[in-house]
Amino acid sequence: MITVASLVILLPFLAAATGLLGSRLPRGLRGATSRNPGTDLNAGADRRAAWIAVLPTAISTVLAIWLAYATWAATGQGAADGGTATFTVIETGSVPISVGLLVDGLAASIAVLVTVVALAVQVYSIGYLRGDRRYPSYSSFISLFTSAMLLVVYAADLLVLYVGWEIMGLCSYLLVGHWWEERANSRAAIKAFLVTRIGDVGFLFGIFVLGTAAGSFRIADVIAGVPEMSSGTLIAATMLLLAGVAGKSAQVPLHVWLPDAMAGPTPISALIHAATMVAAGIFVVARLYPAFLGARPTLDVLAVLAALGMLGAALAALAQDDLKRVLAYSTISQLAYMAGALAAGSRDAAIFHLITHGAFKALLFLCAGAVIHAVGSNLMSTMGGLRRGLPVTFAAMTIGFAALMGLPPASGFFSKDEMLTGIEHSLSAGPLTDAAALLLYGCALATIAVTGAYATRAWLRTFFGQRASRPEPVAGEAHAAVPAVHEVPASMHWPIVVLAVPALLLGFARIGDVHWGTAALSLTVALLGAGAVYAVWRSAPQTDPARMLGPFRVPCERAFYVDSVYTGLLVRPVLLLARLVVRTDNRVVDGTVRGSGRTTLRLAGLVRLVQNGNAQLYVTGLLAGVLLIAAGAVIFG
Repeated sequence: MITVASLVILLPFLAAATGLLGSRLPRGLRGATSRNPGTDLNAGADRRAAWIAVLPTAISTVLAIWLAYATWAATGQGAADGGTATFTVIETGSVPISVGLLVDGLAASIAVLVTVVALAVQVYSIGYLRGDRRYPSYSSFISLFTSAMLLVVYAADLLVLYVGWEIMGLCSYLLVGHWWEERANSRAAIKAFLVTRIGDVGFLFGIFVLGTAAGSFRIADVIAGVPEMSSGTLIAATMLLLAGVAGKSAQVPLHVWLPDAMAGPTPISALIHAATMVAAGIFVVARLYPAFLGARPTLDVLAVLAALGMLGAALAALAQDDLKRVLAYSTISQLAYMAGALAAGSRDAAIFHLITHGAFKALLFLCAGAVIHAVGSNLMSTMGGLRRGLPVTFAAMTIGFAALMGLPPASGFFSKDEMLTGIEHSLSAGPLTDAAALLLYGCALATIAVTGAYATRAWLRTFFGQRASRPEPVAGEAHAAVPAVHEVPASMHWPIVVLAVPALLLGFARIGDVHWGTAALSLTVALLGAGAVYAVWRSAPQTDPARMLGPFRVPCERAFYVDSVYTGLLVRPVLLLARLVVRTDNRVVDGTVRGSGRTTLRLAGLVRLVQNGNAQLYVTGLLAGVLLIAAGAVIFG
């Protein structure tokens, strides 16, 4: 098993290395330069890059599926310990670092999610970025991203996990800023990198606290040592880890990078939101769950942050006009739902929803990419009536929205039922205090209603009604013709069709665990939210149903001004301090250096007056000196 897991990680890494090094080959071997994206030579380079990216990822996907099947067959439940191997031990002088891999039901399940979504994104990107001058490096960075996430999933040591954790941060920066020529895109990439780095500082110190307390960074040793750790140690370690989780999984208060990360290509949004960055935080909490269960105050904090995040992000999604930002805030909300389930003690429910969410959120983003590809805009105000021109995309996105809302028989219905049941159970028994459990449950129910509302709004505004016409190009014409839309190329079409299957059917794997009373409550609440939006839209199909928010629409659209608060409290003071430092450096530090230089030059000029090589001046000076000495001797002698 360990050998297979190693191959699952190494194949995308080798694909990334091959793709990146291949770009350094002589021009004649790698095709035309990026300045000629339309030439046959460049098309050949793109085809080679596509094969280099897709084939290893496909093999990794097959191996990950086989490994998951073997693990589940061996354990019966897919949750018992699987294979573990240590390749080498690095001595540090204190706590050693064990370089090894761990394969169990949790790792095997998440690895299948990662590889399947990564493969779909790689295939989809062939059509989506056709002719893009940086496609070879783009596909290589996706492979590196995939390998890093797989390292996080299979790592048997916390510091090995941290290596993959940080490589993912680098890859997100490179991919979000793929079109860096536009300043907004480069700023979004920098914002994502910096905000997640803030959380990673706490995450690293949390690893140090756990490793020092357990005497080992091996995950198995850390978990085994949890009962012997003091409550203070566990609280400190898990609180620090929670900072990194909030950064990677875009949870309050470090969630602000994720909506701006929509500046990257849409397939990257699918990869980040479904299977890599944001999934890593939830996975780490699940991996170290015994440590979190031993720190009850941390779970209360996690519950409060999750409650605020799930409802706040859902309300923000309800007011957005950009389709991708709707899905971005939806991801924040759904991840907060998973965090809430973990806080309530329902680890299996959170992981189940992480897997189903990965399937239907990847599907939604790839469908959004197809819509944007056809329309040429992210804004829903430019869409409408697309179900006729995009029938396959319409059907697939309908499945995705149904899963997001939790409508049967889509997969989200089953996983959301398990999470809500766990949160409901925490009201009477569980690790949370009564206040935290009540807040979490109330926000969870409200979020279900708002989720039904914003999903229905996006579905109606995209596929129903009338598409907005273009402005009048010539005086006297009623309206410019609305260009016809058509389905995407096959390379984009098939990943959508394939992902629609698990998004629809994956939940049936747990059909025996449905709590029908809770499921009926969840379904009723979701339909109430959807029905309210439909009623508002039906009364005026050409207007935005978000008007139902009334005076709260602008605060929701601005995501409750969290970015503005950060700008006022952090960004502007830091920029002011930076300008002060620059001015001090120019006027004090550099001024002192320049001033000393000018003083030295002036003194050198004075010395130069008597050191000019004129012998007559030297003799005159000598005689003047002798006369002065003689006069002094006569006067004072």
